Amino acid sequence: MGGCHSYPSATKADKKSLQPPDFSSEKLGINNNNLEERPYLQQQYVCQLITHTDMLALTLLPPGVDKAEWLASNTVAFFKHINLFSSALSEFCTPTTCPTACGPGNTVYVWTDDHGRKLKCSAPLYFDYAMSYVQELLTDEDVFPTKAGSVFPTGFIFLVQKVFLLFFRTLAHIYWSHYRETLALGLHPQLNTLFTHLTLFCRQHALLEPEDTEPLQDLITALGQQC
Repeated sequence: MGGCHSYPSATKADKKSLQPPDFSSEKLGINNNNLEERPYLQQQYVCQLITHTDMLALTLLPPGVDKAEWLASNTVAFFKHINLFSSALSEFCTPTTCPTACGPGNTVYVWTDDHGRKLKCSAPLYFDYAMSYVQELLTDEDVFPTKAGSVFPTGFIFLVQKVFLLFFRTLAHIYWSHYRETLALGLHPQLNTLFTHLTLFCRQHALLEPEDTEPLQDLITALGQQC
């Protein structure tokens, strides 16, 4: 599969202006589920990205590139970025702090197993299921072929849609339940950049339905005004 884009590092000037707030007096690891405010919508945070690259241009299918190949290579890249970001916050996402996999508002994500049974589980278990599922797909040569001349399976687009729905839910949980930790670690510009790229890519290639993105539509709109 072909390569895709990585995000540049912040410049020294950017780093100086993006210092995280002091959370020394606040107890981290307690999620935002019961709070009505949405700190990720505050202008001082929503305006911060780590790159001024034309994000929409990064999503467009390059001339001469097969669409399935483009979707596949970007799926791999997003998986690596999101998995890495989630790992940075894993110590704060526990069965105690996050007994359910939740997103903004009253959104609760329920895992459906191979037998069609719906499992209401803690956030770390849900997202472990999700990332394990995606990783299995990415390493299956019948689904994500890497050899020259191989063809993608019938219905490939539907698998990609499911994967990007899991990506979106992962970031939605981070914004809703772990944004304070993200701020404390100074990772909010990276999160905004990753989320903006993801939602633009999904819109460009029709990977998510409006009801999928509705829980964070206010953030999508706010970030769209920054691009």
